[in-house]
Amino acid sequence: MDSWRLMHGTQLVGMLRLDEVDMFWTDCRFEPGPGWSAIRPLFEASRDAWVTHDMKAASAADECIRQAGLVLIPNGDGEPTKDFVVRINGDRARLKW
Repeated sequence: MDSWRLMHGTQLVGMLRLDEVDMFWTDCRFEPGPGWSAIRPLFEASRDAWVTHDMKAASAADECIRQAGLVLIPNGDGEPTKDFVVRINGDRARLKW
């Protein structure tokens, strides 16, 4: 099973475990790690903006997430990446790179 560690510096934000892939997004289960509480407000702001269709706020929130310096590290083979979009809502995550 494919999975990734979402890292913020040396802190594990959480594990993402592949459920399915559609045309543009990879859908995952999200398991929070010790670094989740510090980053969580960024994802909540993004989620809330997308739910209310506030595109300006959604873009700004997603940019804050990108600026946070998160790194996605595959378990097993593969290189870490900083060039991705991730949205987390509860125990669900969506990735696009």
